[in-house]
Amino acid sequence: MDFTFSEEQQAAVEAARAVFSGVAPDGVPSPALTEGAVADDFDRALWSRLAGSDLLSLVLSPDHGGAGLDPVALCLVLREAARVLARVPLLETCAVAMAVERYGSPALAAELLPRVGRGELVLTVGAHGRTGHGPAELAVTARRHAAGPGGATGGGTAAGGGSVTRDRSAPGGEGGGWVLDGTQTGVPWAQGADRIAVPAHTSDGRAVLALVRPGHEGVTLAEQVSTNGELFAEVRLRSVRVTDRELIDAEGAWEWLRGLLTTGTCALALGLGEQVLAMTSAYTGKREQFGFPVATFQAVAVQAADRYIDLRAMEATLWQAAWRISTGAAGALPASADIAVAKIWASEGVRRVVQTAQHLHGGFGADTDYPLHRFHAWAKQLELSLGPAAAHEEALGDLLAAHPPA
Repeated sequence: MDFTFSEEQQAAVEAARAVFSGVAPDGVPSPALTEGAVADDFDRALWSRLAGSDLLSLVLSPDHGGAGLDPVALCLVLREAARVLARVPLLETCAVAMAVERYGSPALAAELLPRVGRGELVLTVGAHGRTGHGPAELAVTARRHAAGPGGATGGGTAAGGGSVTRDRSAPGGEGGGWVLDGTQTGVPWAQGADRIAVPAHTSDGRAVLALVRPGHEGVTLAEQVSTNGELFAEVRLRSVRVTDRELIDAEGAWEWLRGLLTTGTCALALGLGEQVLAMTSAYTGKREQFGFPVATFQAVAVQAADRYIDLRAMEATLWQAAWRISTGAAGALPASADIAVAKIWASEGVRRVVQTAQHLHGGFGADTDYPLHRFHAWAKQLELSLGPAAAHEEALGDLLAAHPPA
C-alpha cells in the first residue's frame, strides 16, 4: 500500500503554506480581553489571497473552474489553516460547495460554484440545531408552499395523501417552492455569508438542505459569540420561502455534508494541536530550571511524548475518515463510524494537547501577550463543534449494535 499523498495534494499543501505564512494568530484582539466578538467579520484580505491561489476552487470540478481534488486535499489545507488560527470560512464554504456539486441541480451548481472559486461567494452552514444537541435537521421544518387564491397550481401529493398546490409565482419563477420554519444556533460566519445551508426535515421525515440568503424575508440573525471569540449567529427562520432549485432533497445529501464538516473539523484540530506541541517544544527547550532546559526533565518529556501519541492517533483516524469519504470505499461499518472515531480522537486529543501545553508553559501560558491562550480557546471550540467525544461514542455504539461483527 502507498500511504503518500499525491503530487496534486502536496502542491495544495505548499500553496496553503505560502498563503498562511504571513498570518499572525494574534491579528485580532484577544478573546480573553474582549467583551464581545473579536471582530465584526472574517479576514477578507486572507480570503482574497486564498482565491488568488486557487485554494477556494481546489475541490471544485474543472467544469466549474476548479482542480477537482478530493476531501483529503481539503483536510490538508485545513490542517495548515489551523496552525495560524486562520479566521476564514474555508471549511464551511468548501464543504457546502462540494455538497452542491455532488447533490444539487446542475443549474444551481453553475450559478454558485464558479463564484465560490473566485472568492465572490461565501457559504456557511447551520449544523448545530436549536441547542447544539440532537440532529440539526430536526430543528427546522420544510414544507411545500401552498399557493393562495389565484395562484397557479401543479400536481403533487403531500405525505398525508392530500394535494399540494404549487405556486408558479415563487421567487425565481420556479414551480413549487418550500417554506422553512425553525432555528439553527451557532452558525459560523453567518453575518458575512452570502448563502447559509440549512438542514431541515419534511413531514415524511426526510432530511433536506436549503440554501438561504441571510437577507431573505423571514430570516433573522441574532448575534452570538463563540468560545474562541468569533461572531456567530442564531439563524431564525419564520415562513422563509425558497425555490425548488434552492433546496437539495437528494437522499443522503445532508448526512454526507455533515460527515465532511466533522472530518474537516478533525483536520483543524490536528493542525492546531501540532502547532501547540511545536510551541511547547520550543518553550521547554529554552526554559531553564536548576541550570537545565525543562525539556530534559523526565516528567516533562513523558507528558510531551503522550501528547505526540495523541496527535499521531488523531492523524491516522483523520485520514481514514477522509479516505472513506473521498473514495466511498466499503467497510465492515459505514463511513460514519470512521468519522465518529476520528472526532472522538480529535475532541479528546486536542483538549489534552492544549491542557498539557498550558501546564508545561507555567504562568507564561496564561499571558495574553503570548498566543497560547488563543489556541486553547480555539481548541475548546473545535472539541465541542459538531458534537463532543461522548456524543460520537454513543453514535459509534449504535453503529456497532446495528452492524455486529460476522
